[in-house]
Amino acid sequence: MPGDEPTPERILELGQGFWASKALLSATSLGVFTELDRNGPLTVEELEESLGLHPRASRDFLDALVALDLLEREAYEYRNTPEAAAFLVAGKPTSFVGWFEMVDDRLYPFWGDLETALRTGRPQNELEDEGTHPFEGVIYHDDDILEQFVGAMTSLSMAAADVIANEFPWEDHDSVVDLGTSEGVVPRRIVEVNDHVRAVGADLPRIEPHFQRFTRESPAADRIEFRTVDFFADESLPAADVYVLGHILHDWSFDDRREILSKVYGAVEPGGAVVVYGTMIDEDRRNAVLPLLMSLNMLIETPDGSDYTPGQCIEWLHQAGFEGGEATPLPGPDTMVVARK
Repeated sequence: MPGDEPTPERILELGQGFWASKALLSATSLGVFTELDRNGPLTVEELEESLGLHPRASRDFLDALVALDLLEREAYEYRNTPEAAAFLVAGKPTSFVGWFEMVDDRLYPFWGDLETALRTGRPQNELEDEGTHPFEGVIYHDDDILEQFVGAMTSLSMAAADVIANEFPWEDHDSVVDLGTSEGVVPRRIVEVNDHVRAVGADLPRIEPHFQRFTRESPAADRIEFRTVDFFADESLPAADVYVLGHILHDWSFDDRREILSKVYGAVEPGGAVVVYGTMIDEDRRNAVLPLLMSLNMLIETPDGSDYTPGQCIEWLHQAGFEGGEATPLPGPDTMVVARK
């Protein structure tokens, strides 16, 4: 074919992309990468035995992971690629296993109804009442789903936590509140790196056991505490030099975001700062594939949520009373915005 003629490869890969996605999610759920990290390299027969795989398709499955650059194969033995070893092994600080488990169990089935969501503007989650937020109706009421959710949020926030702990000017600040803290990976990392900072993880009561279990193992556990906070019901929030909001604003409507940021402004001490991070869309709305798809996920999951650009975030911060606003890309699809009071 002439060199300037379009070819179908990219379109076919995109249209059938859920095949590759489900292969990755299944491999994560089955524990392929964790097993190879602990006991590899292993043959196909050894993996069949240890993971309970049927021989009919096990070799095709493993070789598909090789073709996807997730596994390497040499002399009939499989091992993890460096990427898989870093991000797909359960228990590692950089692991996304918790996030992918939630994607597989909850989000993957819901995305089958994307067309309905696009036609109706209504979420397609497990709730019959489309106006009820999944936090209120499912996640914070089901022990198994909550356990998976907090683990997913930890996976999703680890890279941001490391950057915030190491690159934010903590020498100028002594206290921080992580609003919607989940297991507390952000405050834990901040106090471990900065030995003068005291941190509060703020969330709803059901989160506290998960937070305490995760943070009590920290060598800086004596400088981390949990506080029960409902950023809609509470008239005011705990005072601190710095507030961190990670993967929070996109869950809610525009009016709710303004309400949250107004309360945060009232809680930040003069001279303090707010840090907002999440999957923000690029200003031209052309290149940020994962943030744009995450915004569609907010359509499927929530009554009013959506993702936004750094410019929109800075505008809301200014409306709340903050000044400045610098946007910094983080590892992966996240962006961090910092503004001052």
